[in-house]
Amino acid sequence: MASAAATTTSAPAQNLNPLSINIKLPPWLSGLRCPFTFVCPPPPPPPPPPPPPPPLPPTEPVVPRSRRLPSLRVTTEYDSEEGVFVNKVSCKLAGDLAKLRLSFQSDPQGQWQGGGEEGDPLQQLFAAPLVGLITKRFSVLYDVEARNALLRGDCSLPGGAVQLRASHDVKAQQGEVSVITSLGDPLYKMELSSLVPYSGLPRATFHFPIGQVSVEEKRNEDDEKVLSVYGIGKSDFLDGVLTAQYNENDLNLRYCYKELTLVPSVSLPSNAVSIDFKRRFGPDDKLSFLESQKEMETSTVTSSTLMNGMLFINIKWVKISK
Repeated sequence: MASAAATTTSAPAQNLNPLSINIKLPPWLSGLRCPFTFVCPPPPPPPPPPPPPPPLPPTEPVVPRSRRLPSLRVTTEYDSEEGVFVNKVSCKLAGDLAKLRLSFQSDPQGQWQGGGEEGDPLQQLFAAPLVGLITKRFSVLYDVEARNALLRGDCSLPGGAVQLRASHDVKAQQGEVSVITSLGDPLYKMELSSLVPYSGLPRATFHFPIGQVSVEEKRNEDDEKVLSVYGIGKSDFLDGVLTAQYNENDLNLRYCYKELTLVPSVSLPSNAVSIDFKRRFGPDDKLSFLESQKEMETSTVTSSTLMNGMLFINIKWVKISK
């Protein structure tokens, strides 16, 4: 009994894993070996690491920028007919949104005071000053001597086919309003302009590539309303520029070729002819000739100017026919 109980308790202790099967091979089979040796290939090498990023360029120290003053533009033009210098000083403001401009005239001969005698040096250097503030759509021009301001503005409707333009003289309390529209082609336009306050029919102007023609209502010497026609055209002719201008019964033809200018004129209805000839030989020397049947005179003017030495020579010959 005691031995049986011992066997029953020892048997479960030997079979701990009932799924394990112990198979004993015969000695002749267990000594055989497979002549083939199977070797597993080694795992592929890991990919090389990515190259390191290039070094960053050295950062420059941030230096606070100083405020830049607006650049100035100075231009000077000489008017040979008036004998004066026209000076302009301009600068851009607010990132090119506006321009401030100052213009004045300088007269070395001092003709503004004393009737040709030597006048005020300040007046000779700084005369007729004009101050202007100009933007893309609006401008103000102020005359310092006259204490008057001229306001101008324009705008376009969506599409750009119609443009509106207006100007106002503050001192005279007058202005002008214009409407401009294109006629199919941007090179051909029609403009209607009317004075404010209203004083008559609007002026009609037809613009074409080489000029324009205007028709407006005016009053003659007898206080009668008549239609006035004005036209101008310009074109290239014989390596020069030919300009035709018609204004209130006066027809002027102007031909310019380099330093030569020829201006024949005809007055209607008298058919009086005048010829104006100008020839510039250098920056300081010029010759002009005028033959006028309307004024019944012939004049020849020779002018020589030396600005550095302040030498002015003006020789004039006039013949009046009676």
